[in-house]
Amino acid sequence: MRTIQFREAICEAMSEEMRHDESIYLMGEEVAEYNGAYKASKGMLAEFGEKRVIDTPIAELGFTGIAVGSAMNGCRPIVEYMTFNFCLVGIDQIINNAAKMRQMTGGQFNVPIVFRGPTASAGQLGATHSQALENWFANTPGLKVVVPSTVYDAKGLLKAAIRDNDPVIFMESEQMYGDKGEVPDGEYVIPLGVADIKREGTDVTIVSFGKIIKEAHIAADELAKEGISCEIIDLRTVRPMDYETILTSVKKTNRLVVLEEAWPFASVASEITYIVQERAFDFLDAPIQRITTADTPAPYSPVLLKEWLPNAGDVVKAVKKVLYKK
Repeated sequence: MRTIQFREAICEAMSEEMRHDESIYLMGEEVAEYNGAYKASKGMLAEFGEKRVIDTPIAELGFTGIAVGSAMNGCRPIVEYMTFNFCLVGIDQIINNAAKMRQMTGGQFNVPIVFRGPTASAGQLGATHSQALENWFANTPGLKVVVPSTVYDAKGLLKAAIRDNDPVIFMESEQMYGDKGEVPDGEYVIPLGVADIKREGTDVTIVSFGKIIKEAHIAADELAKEGISCEIIDLRTVRPMDYETILTSVKKTNRLVVLEEAWPFASVASEITYIVQERAFDFLDAPIQRITTADTPAPYSPVLLKEWLPNAGDVVKAVKKVLYKK
């Protein structure tokens, strides 16, 4: 095993796949000459050349459409958005073309494409640069949605996403690119749609994904001091979702808390809550608790932003609530 940064895991995954398959290319703003806005494509222009690592204008609608068209003609593009907030300019190409082309052509065209970049908040970036849009894309049949939380998962899942024959939304975090973690020296791939139990426990199940899961780990450490055992499940893939891992855990712990960095209405947490009450209602010993951001645009003020975001203290309160402890 060796220790690398999150940004290096992303770069390694893309580079390894591009060495194996010449139809794969990377396209986006500042991915080439600048080595990526977050240095996640460092050295790739020098290795693969300007035909496979392509700097684009600030025109998400245009280069997203180019990528979809090229995917229909035998290429396997990786599209990097400087942030998924900016992909809204080109979301018509993702929702109405990439996600639907296979069905609308009766299976004549696959769209093997990865749309990747950071999601959710990253400090004081204001309301329009702090949105978590995982549930938007997960609501769309035809798209797969991946949100890794560790260096190991990021590399293995990105390789799987690049190999997938359908469009994959791969969502990272600006605040995680400097995170360090261990990865194997050799090649490995993590299949999409498989959750991971990051911490085993017996008293309560906590489900989360992406960078906000760090708050669950902090809370679990605090709760362990009081003799409360938390099981933490990292979804890793939001769609397709690994319902069985969640249900199996809830049937063991009989309590569920869902932590998500997104608005509450029609959230991923809402979907999980529905599935659990439908398929494991008789196993629940308390109502499910959902922790999300406040139901407002993200504030710029650091004081307000701290209140807006979920935190470990919120998780501790929710866990004690489902356990009927004060």
